[in-house]
Amino acid sequence: MLDVKKLRNDLDGVVRNLARRGYEFDRGAFEQLEAERKKVQVEVETARQKRNEGSKAIGRAKAAGQDAATLMREVGELAETLAAGEARLANVARELDDLLAGIPNLMHESVPAGAGESANVEVRRWGTVRALENARDHVDVGEGLGMIDLEGAAKVAGSRFVVLRGALARLQRALIQFMLDLHTKEHGYTEAYVPYLANERALFGTSNLPKFEHDLFAVAGETRFFLIPTAEVPLTNLVRESIIEADRLPIKLVAHTPCFRSEAGSYGKDTRGMFRQHQFEKVELVQIVRPEDSYSALEALTGHAEIVLQRLELPYRVMTLCAGDIGFGSAKTYDIEVWLPGQRAYREISSCSNFEGFQARRMQARWRNPATGKPEPVHTLNGSGVAAGRALIAILENYQQPDGSVRVPAALHPYMGGLAALEPAK
Repeated sequence: MLDVKKLRNDLDGVVRNLARRGYEFDRGAFEQLEAERKKVQVEVETARQKRNEGSKAIGRAKAAGQDAATLMREVGELAETLAAGEARLANVARELDDLLAGIPNLMHESVPAGAGESANVEVRRWGTVRALENARDHVDVGEGLGMIDLEGAAKVAGSRFVVLRGALARLQRALIQFMLDLHTKEHGYTEAYVPYLANERALFGTSNLPKFEHDLFAVAGETRFFLIPTAEVPLTNLVRESIIEADRLPIKLVAHTPCFRSEAGSYGKDTRGMFRQHQFEKVELVQIVRPEDSYSALEALTGHAEIVLQRLELPYRVMTLCAGDIGFGSAKTYDIEVWLPGQRAYREISSCSNFEGFQARRMQARWRNPATGKPEPVHTLNGSGVAAGRALIAILENYQQPDGSVRVPAALHPYMGGLAALEPAK
């Protein structure tokens, strides 16, 4: 959620920043609400002052032995006026909050201009793309191994699900364990086990609600729960409605969870195979930091996700998302795209974002700034460290062999009991 003070003090700047996204800010609605708020606030403060003065006058009258009935009637009327004004002020505040809830975050000045994905800017590349003749995609490779079963998954749940069998299922488990060990032992994250269901307040805090409800799976029951679309939701909400002392920052958390997404806005995209699914596994990185540290933290967090791919020896590139492609709540985002020989393209495997204070204001997550002694919004960041299913796709395609086998990256050998290759069923 935007800082309302920023809107009041620099409305022109906010409108210009949002316009870079292609977002047309309803300036008239905001100005109308602000005018109403100011008017009612003056009325409330005036009524409160008169009530307080009247109450003192009653005290003086009684002390002097005078009849205070008229004063008491007037103060009673002022109290009713004050209560009505406070109710109106609360209604205006709710309307203002509803307006703010639908406005995307302001972007950092370094976010490049552009209307869509084609305008994203490459920052760097790593690794050498292997020359593979007649490279097959992950579906052909996995089905050739007898270890990817899309038909079986469709019987159970429908499209955009998969069943992994044998050594390939073990390879996904190995990937997850490898990533958790890397991030906890070398990058300083604390592992967390979190709920796979979240309530509306949690999803509002991370800006999934109300705007993206169509992307969520709701769970039937008396309490309105949703399956989590990412571990970002429970991890980030651990600091909701709290004031964190400065010496506790930064907070760095990592969790492996299944993730559930309806993919409502991706009709017809990546329908083949495992790339875009309703259920997938991910290792998520979250950092809660001081505001002045958030952009150095973004670079570090992105680097932590990159090291996963470097250890797996998978070629990738890092892209800065442009103004027209950046997410609703993000101030700046890097996408890491891994090379997929079967598609002959780089495809996203991790998205690393700095939300600045946007989520924190929605969650009322604050830290006590030693310089002021006052609570202020923390900055929140998150990124995939990385998506296990897409890493599995990348291994199948980059490590495929002419005989149909798939080599196991050396970094995963200790997690596979020394198994060096996945072999087709005889």
